[in-house]
Amino acid sequence: MFAIFTFVLVASLPSCIEDNFTTSSSDTLVFSTDTLSFDTVFTGETTATHRFLVYNRHKKQLRISDISIDGVGDGAHFYMNVDGRSGERFSDIEVRGNDSLYVFVTARVDETSADTPFDVYGNLNFVTNGVLQTVTLRAAGQNAVTVSDWTISENTALTADRPYRVMDSLVVDEGATLRIPAGTTVYFHDKAKIRVKGTLLMEGTQGNPVRLRADRLDKVAGSIPFQLMSGQWDGVHYDKDSYGNEMAYVEMQGSSSGVVVDSCGVLDKRKLHIFNSVLHNSSSSVLTAAHSWIDAEGSEFSDASEGVVNLTGGKYAFNSCTFANYYLFSAITSPLLTLNYVLPKDKSYDNPLMDAEFNNCVVYGNASDISEGDLKGSAVYLRNCLLRSKGNDDDNFINCVWGGDPKFYTVRKDYIFDYRLKNESDAIGKGDMTLCPDAARFDMLGNDRFASGSLDLGAYVWIEQKEEEKQ
Repeated sequence: MFAIFTFVLVASLPSCIEDNFTTSSSDTLVFSTDTLSFDTVFTGETTATHRFLVYNRHKKQLRISDISIDGVGDGAHFYMNVDGRSGERFSDIEVRGNDSLYVFVTARVDETSADTPFDVYGNLNFVTNGVLQTVTLRAAGQNAVTVSDWTISENTALTADRPYRVMDSLVVDEGATLRIPAGTTVYFHDKAKIRVKGTLLMEGTQGNPVRLRADRLDKVAGSIPFQLMSGQWDGVHYDKDSYGNEMAYVEMQGSSSGVVVDSCGVLDKRKLHIFNSVLHNSSSSVLTAAHSWIDAEGSEFSDASEGVVNLTGGKYAFNSCTFANYYLFSAITSPLLTLNYVLPKDKSYDNPLMDAEFNNCVVYGNASDISEGDLKGSAVYLRNCLLRSKGNDDDNFINCVWGGDPKFYTVRKDYIFDYRLKNESDAIGKGDMTLCPDAARFDMLGNDRFASGSLDLGAYVWIEQKEEEKQ
């Protein structure tokens, strides 16, 4: 009796298993997405792995007779892993009733002739009970001119046709000039930098800036892009014998050191002119300079862990600039403006004390305004500037807006860092037009500072927000 029972059980087992599968063409799969999209990568590199779920919403098991990828254009490659197994094609994959399985996919995009980012597509096909179902795959590639340990030893001009990618260093040698034209984007790999021994001319224009940023084009998590992160590349370093440098309409972000200008001890030759530019998001300061001559107009200096601007001695003029700090990734350890070698008590060597002016500027954020609260006896002047701290005018602080609020559009918790002025801003119309040089008449967005008949403080002209735009 025992032997007969065993035989019956074994003989009937395949039939029982088959009965647990549904073969109806109306019983198909459900996917957690219909399109799997990958972040843009540089051509020749593999994307991060993305995944989705394949559900069997039925009581009985489903057998997926075929899983394959097709419809892929030239130069694109998609790779899949189904429930822990890698391969190019799978057959007879079983999914238990009311269960699911994971599918993991990566992509690689080969170099093409395109200068701008381009998309490539593929189809991930599932055949179940004779029914074809498809998940669309979309990857994006960016061609770039990739350089490593590149030294510019003669006058050179880049082109804006496609971006450049610096893997370690780009050095402008003594006696050489490098021009970076409007519309050029330069990406930097981890710890990569520009070192300027000669002259660097970044010649962006309104609406067509020069962009300096990290080479991570994907996302940290969810919808948060790596471009929000600081400390992804080193920065731009001007050596002590480098003069005549220009940063016009430059957008620089995500560095460790920001712009560093070495001490030269010579104040009759300008080292750097910053015009209608944005220096943003550094894990130290966005601008550090010592005993140098720097002029800046219409520029934004924002978000840094050690205070946005750190100056020692030297000669500086900042007109219609915004200094703002809502740094996201750590506590801010220094004032927005750190000024060293300013007062007679600071003088300990032959270099002259600081000679600086800040006219029609905004100084505001989650830190104190200035390292030297009392500038009496110095050659540092703030004229018609908005300050967060409360105080009173004197010989060095002239016609300032004390305890003001610029009412930026910035919403830190939502990763919005926008330093234009809202309608309620205390910076509107508080400037002195006689202190605004002709070169600074138009802000970086093309707005005329003189159009309203009064001058707004900071880098951006206030544009009234209509009621319907607020909603």
